[in-house]
Amino acid sequence: MKKIIFTGNAPAPIGPYSQAVLKGNTLYTSGQIAINPATGTLITETIESETEQVMQNMKSVLTAAGMTFENVVKTTIFIMDMNDFAKINEVYGSYFNEKTAPARETVQVACLPKNVNVEISMIAIL
Repeated sequence: MKKIIFTGNAPAPIGPYSQAVLKGNTLYTSGQIAINPATGTLITETIESETEQVMQNMKSVLTAAGMTFENVVKTTIFIMDMNDFAKINEVYGSYFNEKTAPARETVQVACLPKNVNVEISMIAIL
């Protein structure tokens, strides 16, 4: 059986997908972008503020599943411009213990939903 994870503290899905799915002890999250769930507005003033909002959204999804960033074993980061990597990495890295950080890939893409600059998804295990 799979359990659908939903929280009002992260942006609501805008299509036929869930914020996250828990199957057994493994959580698979959908990608999060920088939508402020309280206002519905995109946070894109700087790449740092955009990444911060993405990570806060992801934190809310993890919390709704009874997890923290320590449970994350794999992340995928999609970015529009690889030149933003260092700034994104600095914000992203502040959420993890460097000694127990998850596996990760970072991929530059041609376009992301709502023309954002960064989207992050995660896999976590209880």
